[in-house]
Amino acid sequence: MRIAELQARLRALGAKPLHEQRFLRRWAQALPMDAGKQRGDDFWPLALREALPALLAELQGLTVLRSQHPGEDGSARLLLGLVDAQTVEAVLLPRDGLCVSTQVGCAVGCVFCMTGQGGLIRQVGSAEIVAQVALARSMRPVKKVVFMGMGEPAHNLDNVLDAIDLLGTAGGIGHKNLVFSTVGDRRAFERLPQGRVKPALALSLHSTKTALRKQLLPRAPEIEPDELVALGAAYAAHTGYPMQVQWTLMQGVNDGDDEIEGLVRLLRGTYAVLNLIPYNAVDGLRFERPAPERAAEIARTLHRRGILTKLRQSAGQDVEGGCGQLRAREAAGRPQRIVVHATATPGA
Repeated sequence: MRIAELQARLRALGAKPLHEQRFLRRWAQALPMDAGKQRGDDFWPLALREALPALLAELQGLTVLRSQHPGEDGSARLLLGLVDAQTVEAVLLPRDGLCVSTQVGCAVGCVFCMTGQGGLIRQVGSAEIVAQVALARSMRPVKKVVFMGMGEPAHNLDNVLDAIDLLGTAGGIGHKNLVFSTVGDRRAFERLPQGRVKPALALSLHSTKTALRKQLLPRAPEIEPDELVALGAAYAAHTGYPMQVQWTLMQGVNDGDDEIEGLVRLLRGTYAVLNLIPYNAVDGLRFERPAPERAAEIARTLHRRGILTKLRQSAGQDVEGGCGQLRAREAAGRPQRIVVHATATPGA
């Protein structure tokens, strides 16, 4: 479902702009739908009031919690079922953050990512994206949403931008706390500055070398790393938010001194933050994370050379919850490592 479809149904049920805005705000923020005594019992038009129970049940069914996998770091990886029996993953992050999925699968085919191994199955509708936030908000506060889960947001641009617009308005999330992550697509750089909600940008770089990046991200748009960083830096200057550069750190692949030199060349003097994320091991893939000492040394070296660098950890490593792993284990009929079934009622 798309947000525009939901809005059309509300209007067909007699909703005026005030009703529509209140409905979307309550849904996106997982608040009760009753209008409150100050507005009286007849705030909603009669047709909409009569349709509310069925409509809310339908919205609740857009994303259903299949399993929850809490990590020692305060995160929790969620496996979510969609109406067509497909599944996606979302992650409750420490400090009131949430990572959402924008596609079932992914067409980019990153060789180090479990999601990329199965290709793209379908797009996630804008209402399904917001429903992930509503579900998470029924579990804990959510003040930041990052579009870094399953899928490449730039390949589902209309739905993602519609969800960002709603979350940054009726959803009450600060624009810089909505983070659009991409491997790089010129269409995204054209569209992002045009929206009334301008999210922060996270650029998945992973290598400063054209040939190696092509090997790691085989179906990403062919943009040279230099141009990619320049496009990201221009958008960061437009919004006033620093560009986040994502770098999955893999032993013997992109953790060498040559990549350090490349990062210094590309990022020094740029309004950017480099996030070094040691690789989260995936069954069946050959990549490994570097030793903690090496990762820390890389971060210190880059920081000394003028690159604002943060050494981060992928949430949920202790539950083997790297992107796509929960979905892959269920599809293969393998038991989930930690499963806590729960029910939630977003927007009700």
